[in-house]
Amino acid sequence: MCEAVIGGLAARWPDNIETRQDWVFNLAAGATGMMTVLHGSITEYLILFGSSIGTEGFSGRYHLDIWDWVITGEMWTYTEEAFAERVITRPGEGAKLARGSAKGYRIKEGTWMLEYGRGFMPASLPGALAGALTSSFDPITVADTLSVYGRLTLRKLLGRGA
Repeated sequence: MCEAVIGGLAARWPDNIETRQDWVFNLAAGATGMMTVLHGSITEYLILFGSSIGTEGFSGRYHLDIWDWVITGEMWTYTEEAFAERVITRPGEGAKLARGSAKGYRIKEGTWMLEYGRGFMPASLPGALAGALTSSFDPITVADTLSVYGRLTLRKLLGRGA
């Protein structure tokens, strides 16, 4: 599935999609999943994210807009404004987390999503990496994440594509 998604994206945007899958833990806001970064720049990122066993947590509040498209499984969300309402996002459907807003979320086991973020990425990195630094004390995950994102961002800044 991942190869098909990555291949399709790379065919459409060949200079912007990383085809090598560098899977790393994503420990953000109490949720644990796996991700591979497909695109990184100062203003955008694109990842495949999910979990074979499921997870739940807090989305975090970021200075960017984030869109998630479910490929397999389900994502359940709720917000402060509609705390008693469960929104279910299924395969082929998308959900947006607007900049500055937050959600509680849960993904069922076997849920995989394509996630796109747009905004000033460096301002969001502390929130995205805080879980790995504070709750799990995992500098390897932080280093791996920064290495992959940094490599792709540097390539983009130097005009060398993905």
